[in-house]
Amino acid sequence: MSANDPTPSAPAPATPELSEAERSTSARIGAVLFRHRGWLPVPFLLVPLLARGTMGPINWIAGIALIVVGEAIRLAGVAAAGTVTRRRSRTVQRLVTYGIFAWMRNPLYVGNFLIWMGFTVISGVLWFIPVAVVLFAIEYTLIVRYEEGVLESIFGEEYLAYKARTPRWLPVPPRASEKGEYHWDEAWRSEVSTFLQYAAITAAFVGKQRMGWGV
Repeated sequence: MSANDPTPSAPAPATPELSEAERSTSARIGAVLFRHRGWLPVPFLLVPLLARGTMGPINWIAGIALIVVGEAIRLAGVAAAGTVTRRRSRTVQRLVTYGIFAWMRNPLYVGNFLIWMGFTVISGVLWFIPVAVVLFAIEYTLIVRYEEGVLESIFGEEYLAYKARTPRWLPVPPRASEKGEYHWDEAWRSEVSTFLQYAAITAAFVGKQRMGWGV
């Protein structure tokens, strides 16, 4: 705004007070995991890649089915929320409660879980599945505690009402449909790098099988 412009500038949005949920110990640990969540699956993937397993046709079919379902859930979540809401910041502009988010509160993490379980099934290292479930349960529970605390700080009662009616993990049909805006083109574009990661991981498992580590 110029010095001669009489129009006042909009006041900067006030920083929301931290909710009790966001100040909890679990939320603080989750905040650390949230900042590094992009590379956390990497060490998890090393076990299925390096350990011996039986990689038969059934493993590939079941694993790919889990990956497809998981990615479909991810895409539905990104299309509803948009890529802005996924940034690593507290400047969330809107609370998304429609679409897949009306069925469950954390569709992206549910999708991720199914995808990584799919790759584990492909690897044939089936003894690692219960270990992976526990690891993901701990990691995602802590991350979600942080995210829920942030959303409670920003949206208050609006988020608490959404939290009360929508399950965290297991999808449940909503009692009433809620309309909202979807960004399918943006969702597909944002997932291109994810698809490339799937291709690279799949190639690694094919290499493992050909080398005799996945008989």
